[in-house]
Amino acid sequence: MNLRCRFPPVVAGVIIGTTMLMTFVTAGRGIGVSGTMTRLVATVQHWIYPELTEKSAYFGHYFAHGAHPLDNYLSYLMAGLLGGALVGALSCGDFRLVVQRGPRISASSRLFLALIGGVITGFAARLARGCTSGQGLVGGAELSVGSWAFLLCIFIGGFGTAWFVRKQWI
Repeated sequence: MNLRCRFPPVVAGVIIGTTMLMTFVTAGRGIGVSGTMTRLVATVQHWIYPELTEKSAYFGHYFAHGAHPLDNYLSYLMAGLLGGALVGALSCGDFRLVVQRGPRISASSRLFLALIGGVITGFAARLARGCTSGQGLVGGAELSVGSWAFLLCIFIGGFGTAWFVRKQWI
């Protein structure tokens, strides 16, 4: 990692806070990416089963009045996030495709566990009506008691889980 290309964390925090404020003012909602993933899944399912998707209680409202699920500010936010990360990595010479893992786990096992963790996290984000960034950043900024409890549980769960998987990384 090229340390001289790292973005100053305080400046990044100010930019994130300003972006959140601008999003509240312009869109009336906060930022988060789980909404984009749900819209992406609705779009893919609609390609395969259009009638079923439009009649679905869960996905149907995304297609009401001829709307397209990905025509939403969250989709543009996600595209900008991915594009900005790519530009940043390329400009610093840090772009490379690697599977980060500890010495005691294979790359395929690491990818499998990451997939399982991602599915569980995605499901939980829909149950919680928001992903980690949505709950932590937006809910925390709104001083939502539920979001602060969520953040506390994230840290407790992370420390608790780390005990079980630490041997994979050392």
